[in-house]
Amino acid sequence: MKIDPKSPADLSAQIAAAIRDAIVEGRLIVDQRLPSEAELSEQFEVSRPTVREALKRLAAQSLIRTQRGATGGAFVNRLSFPDAYAQQITTSTLLLSMNAVSFETACEARYALERACAPLSATRRSADHLATMRAEIHRQAQPGLTDEAFCASDVAFHRALVDGAGNPVLSYQLAGAVEAMQPLMNMITFTARDRARIVALHKDIADAAEARDGTGVTNGLSALEAETQSLAQAVFAARAAAQAPRTAD
Repeated sequence: MKIDPKSPADLSAQIAAAIRDAIVEGRLIVDQRLPSEAELSEQFEVSRPTVREALKRLAAQSLIRTQRGATGGAFVNRLSFPDAYAQQITTSTLLLSMNAVSFETACEARYALERACAPLSATRRSADHLATMRAEIHRQAQPGLTDEAFCASDVAFHRALVDGAGNPVLSYQLAGAVEAMQPLMNMITFTARDRARIVALHKDIADAAEARDGTGVTNGLSALEAETQSLAQAVFAARAAAQAPRTAD
């Protein structure tokens, strides 16, 4: 593991990257103890505070864990898919907010990804996944539910559908789509949407999943996408009309 002292990149970031690469490439394996701070300091020819900062970066990414005591130190962590969800969601949210991705593009991607799960979800969903979807549909139908709670329930419904595919890699990949794109779309369309229509579409999807009808789940998601795109167009048209200069009578 080496770093370039002449590089403009922060030394602690370089050390963290070098250790991360060693983990990814299998040169450092799960549960292996890393060299001590003193040893890493000597190896990289940097101060111990710089090494300590690098280890903090790795711990923040859940790549290492620290243990106290005589047998303690820093160890390579076993990163699980659920552990990585938060990073995936954060990255997706930042990408969408920083790169001015259009609503239409985000919506298209979000539903295209979820439809990829539909056949598997219909085949593999458990009773618990169905129960979660039904519970969220019931919750969404409550007349006193706030917009914020409705949006959270919407995400939970789709999270259960995606997880029903029984594929942790798909669940991880769609974490950003469901838990980053979905709230973004809800923020734009919540003022215009017909909750009863959304609930009805969710019920169609849940019914199809219960019947193990992959085509029905896919069609339900397509109908939901069309409804969402239509709502967004109405919202954007109303905003444009409100911002347009008034002509003289």
